[in-house]
Amino acid sequence: MPNPYAPPRAAVRDIVDPAARLVLADPGRRLGASVLDKVIAVAMVAGPFLLFGMAGAAASTPAPESGPGAIVTLGLILSLVGLIAWLWLTLRFVIKNGQSIGKKILGIKVVRKDGTPVSLGRLIVLRNAVVWILAFIPLFTFVDALCVFAESRQCIHDKIADTIVVVA
Repeated sequence: MPNPYAPPRAAVRDIVDPAARLVLADPGRRLGASVLDKVIAVAMVAGPFLLFGMAGAAASTPAPESGPGAIVTLGLILSLVGLIAWLWLTLRFVIKNGQSIGKKILGIKVVRKDGTPVSLGRLIVLRNAVVWILAFIPLFTFVDALCVFAESRQCIHDKIADTIVVVA
């Protein structure tokens, strides 16, 4: 028979801090994701225009109904389709789990410093728009990129947005 005067007992589970389980992404993967993002964006948006623009310029004796203007117009339309597809994919991945296309390919993502998911507004405004404005300061972009080698592996734009890049 249990002692009626004993203190109450409860089974308590240790709560693990979600930020303690996060593994910071190494600088090489972050650089690779950044390069991949830019290559993919250029390929999807500028690629069709450049390809069809060069084809239109190479057309030496075009027929009036399918002249260089029609080929260049097709390139512009395909570039617009590429831009919409790139925006849709990028926003879809960012909203779903804080990843750009390059970050998804390389298995890293952006989260808040405490490990919680990052909002789209924080990513767009604090992590990108503010940095685009600060990029007018000479050498800011270079110093921002070098900060990834600090112990915290946070660039200046990460510190502004209170984010970290972790292995997904």
